[in-house]
Amino acid sequence: MNRREAWLSAGAVFFLAVVVRAIAAAAVSFPVPEDTAYYAGVARNLVEGRGLVSDALWSYQTQPLVVPRAAFEVWMPLPSLLAAIPIWFAGAANWFRAAQVVSVLSGGVVAALAWRLGADAAAEMALPVARARTLALGSGAAASFLGPLVVYGAFPDSTGLFAALSLAACLLMTRIASRPAGLADRRLIGLGLLFGFAALTRSEALWLGLAWVIVVWRLKPTRAPDAGYAPNALGARGAAVDRRTRFALVLLPAAVAALVYAPWAIRDWLAFGSPVPGQTLANAFSVSGFDIFAYQDPPSLTRYLAQGPAALAGMRLAGTAHNLLDVIVIPAFPIGVIGLLALPWTGRLVAMRTLTLTAAATFLATSLIFPVSTIWGTFLHAAGSIYVLLTVSSLIALDAFIVRIGRIRRWTRPVAWLGPAFAVAVSIPLLAVSVVAVQQQSADDRARYDALPAALARAGLPLSDNAPVITDNPIWLSESAHVTTLALPEESPEAVVVLAQRFGAKLLVVTIDDSREWPGILDEGGPGSDCFRNVSLADYSGRTTEDRAALAQVRVFRVICP
Repeated sequence: MNRREAWLSAGAVFFLAVVVRAIAAAAVSFPVPEDTAYYAGVARNLVEGRGLVSDALWSYQTQPLVVPRAAFEVWMPLPSLLAAIPIWFAGAANWFRAAQVVSVLSGGVVAALAWRLGADAAAEMALPVARARTLALGSGAAASFLGPLVVYGAFPDSTGLFAALSLAACLLMTRIASRPAGLADRRLIGLGLLFGFAALTRSEALWLGLAWVIVVWRLKPTRAPDAGYAPNALGARGAAVDRRTRFALVLLPAAVAALVYAPWAIRDWLAFGSPVPGQTLANAFSVSGFDIFAYQDPPSLTRYLAQGPAALAGMRLAGTAHNLLDVIVIPAFPIGVIGLLALPWTGRLVAMRTLTLTAAATFLATSLIFPVSTIWGTFLHAAGSIYVLLTVSSLIALDAFIVRIGRIRRWTRPVAWLGPAFAVAVSIPLLAVSVVAVQQQSADDRARYDALPAALARAGLPLSDNAPVITDNPIWLSESAHVTTLALPEESPEAVVVLAQRFGAKLLVVTIDDSREWPGILDEGGPGSDCFRNVSLADYSGRTTEDRAALAQVRVFRVICP
């Protein structure tokens, strides 16, 4: 494949993926899931001149507890920094649609990198030109239509951007390892930049660095100054490395990444008293997903260990099952299943090995270290590159299967296109179902938060006069109604009263959800329950049927205790 064909192929895949993601993005009218609103909302605040701040205090594990507060006490800022660019051009009024531009373009890059990964695998397997071209283009086309990649390409959060950065880093790692050149290799600077930007996107960038250390450690060492060229540990022909070169391969990218990350570490130190992301230990010690909102009873090692060995093992089993089934197998079916079954074979390819190492490290860390948090999306948001790995793996397996069938049946015409055609054909219906589901969810949430401020104003409780508002969806309410909010902890009414008194909150807004104790906990009585007075929205929810339906699951309470 010459350079011109390569650029045209990558460009065609990029264009296709961007069009598909733009269509999906157009169907999403409200930022779902809730963390999406956080990234886009902070970007809007930045454009409006307020800086990197959030009007939602959604976690109480990082000091100082003030609202509005400095943003990104847990998550990373790069998605918001990039989203601020199109928001600045489009205007703050179009904040969500403008923020989607970054995720759509990131999704296009992910598909183009999937094409590159497929091309590398085909070259390594020395496939005939037609089959190699089909595998590469098929990988890009399949990634363009794979449901999870498309859906999260419509959400302006960290998922798509981290997938693009991690894929680029893995592809570059493979190239550097095949012919390492020590400190003179400028590609190491590029790798360090990718590590740094990935770290500013998601904390799982740590596993990229770990994969690189393993790759360098496995390179064949020299035994003499004239050792020359030898097969390295990755199986490619490359320069054997001495100890000095080995250290350079690790330390130079690490130094560049540290320089990229340092300004943010200093900012975090000044804002939160720590240069590293907060709440990491709290997430590891969580016993429930709602611990992220804990106020008086935060996660602790004592409470964590008190569950006993059986419960701790069960949590890890549940986390592993969630990551495997709910993140990989079901959303990417059947591509994810085929790719996963073939991975013990395809993962041995030099082109695939670095990405396989990263995927394994990410899966194991999120499943075993953060088994509760991963059920709320820790692994999901870092899995974009893993979807690409499984997509290419599945197409390699399908290509081999079709060749074998062709030999048995003595086919004379080339049919390598059947594998990619199958992958795209089975992905499109599932993609359509996913987009429709997200469209309905976003429309329902938008209707609720559009109707709520007006209904409360007619009830004599305008949100602006009762801020901060305690609510179970603090980010959605703060970004849609432009008010300060506090997360509702999954704790006793007495604890919520203490929270309200600390911040001067007068209003509690909660959506009925069978997975939470609130608001049903008030019906059970107990200390503090008499401090909440129900506010009926039945007479104030608007004249339209849509307004009444939107607020049917919302309950509002005044906090009357001083």
